[in-house]
Amino acid sequence: MPKVRRRHNIAPKNLNLEEKLVHINRVSTVVKGGRTFSFNAIVVVGNKDGVVGHGLGKANEVSDAIQKGFDNAKKNLIKVPMTKTGSIHHTITGKEGAGEVLLRPASEGTGVIAGGPVKALLDIAGLQNILTKSVGSSNPHNMVKATYNGLKNLTDPLEVAERRGISLNKVFEG
Repeated sequence: MPKVRRRHNIAPKNLNLEEKLVHINRVSTVVKGGRTFSFNAIVVVGNKDGVVGHGLGKANEVSDAIQKGFDNAKKNLIKVPMTKTGSIHHTITGKEGAGEVLLRPASEGTGVIAGGPVKALLDIAGLQNILTKSVGSSNPHNMVKATYNGLKNLTDPLEVAERRGISLNKVFEG
């Protein structure tokens, strides 16, 4: 059986990563002296060429939370297999908690049909033609994670052909 390389996390060096803030949430805790506010920030990073990651930062200041989120996102980078037209190879569903995101390939010229947090992640990944549908929870945390899980589980036809020991044409036939 041929040896197949699995996709692992990618080192963020020399990738020219772009950063995008998806959502900031203010959380309050009631303590003896009154309320204490803290913040969490969901962020995505990518190079618009198939590399993408997401992160969550928590801190007492907004700027610190955002910076922690970017640092965390750079640790979770993956390579997304894309077609030449900027789409994905096959339909897949990503799940996280009660959130579920359906990702479908689209023909050239369609654009990114997605809402809010999902669109931010797909744009920064470099996908240009894709259809999505959010099913279940619309919580930005779960939507970003579900989309990321869907992209992470995508398979490249070349990788499938190597794993099965068949030609690339036979992968598309059956």
